[in-house]
Amino acid sequence: MANSFELDQIDRKILELLQFNSRLSNQEIASQVGSSASSVWRRINALEEAEIITAYGLTVSPEKLGYGELVLLQVSLEQHNDDYLEEFTQLVRSIPEILECYATTGEYDYVMKVLATDMRSYHRFLRNRLMSKAFISKTFSQVVMEKIKFQKVVPTASG
Repeated sequence: MANSFELDQIDRKILELLQFNSRLSNQEIASQVGSSASSVWRRINALEEAEIITAYGLTVSPEKLGYGELVLLQVSLEQHNDDYLEEFTQLVRSIPEILECYATTGEYDYVMKVLATDMRSYHRFLRNRLMSKAFISKTFSQVVMEKIKFQKVVPTASG
């Protein structure tokens, strides 16, 4: 459905505004895009129905909640049978400190972003929650030293 939706410049501007501040009212958006609040409301509903807008949210500072470490963790499975893949998927989804997980190409099967309060807690997480599982064969961790760019906003310009 989302593939057949044609975005115009007003739709793109609405998406841009909402990505930076999803709490804007339809009237505030309308004044910035040169439209009426009712037209903006209809456009936002259409963007939601086309699954271009998939969620609304906010960004929380991990550091302010006590997470001092961000680790990029690569994981390989022992085998790629359906049981191991399902167990791994369920495990990843059950651990809130795993923020993101992607199946990838290359030497490792998956890469994920993991939060930890400190390196000792990360070591416990790795040893007790992952490496204790028979279906995980190896891991490779990279500790993030500095965040150079963090962007949740998807560019709205076409092309």
